[in-house]
Amino acid sequence: MTLFTILVLFSGLSFLGYGIHYFQSAKMKLEFKRFGLEKLGRLTAVLQLLGGLGLLIGLMVFPLLVFSAGGLTLLMAIGVLVRIRVRDSFWITIPALFYLFLNACILILSLNNSFPILL
Repeated sequence: MTLFTILVLFSGLSFLGYGIHYFQSAKMKLEFKRFGLEKLGRLTAVLQLLGGLGLLIGLMVFPLLVFSAGGLTLLMAIGVLVRIRVRDSFWITIPALFYLFLNACILILSLNNSFPILL
């Protein structure tokens, strides 16, 4: 298994977990309320589920990998901006920054077709 595959699996499974967690956790729903985005919580969770699933399936269907990594990168960029807008501390923002960076790397490596180097 390549490093690239491990990164895709990690991100994909993480987003599946976050998406599922939203529907099981009152705390997650309260976070969206705190952000002033209560009505977008379900949409965000569904996008996380679709993005995570897309990354996993994308290991076999390359265009889906690129599309999913791009979508998750955009989703996390918006997440970072929301955290800045509500004045969350840097430490609370780190996970969003990490997943932004991770998915941007997956996207760039996919677009450059550089991932065979990681074999």
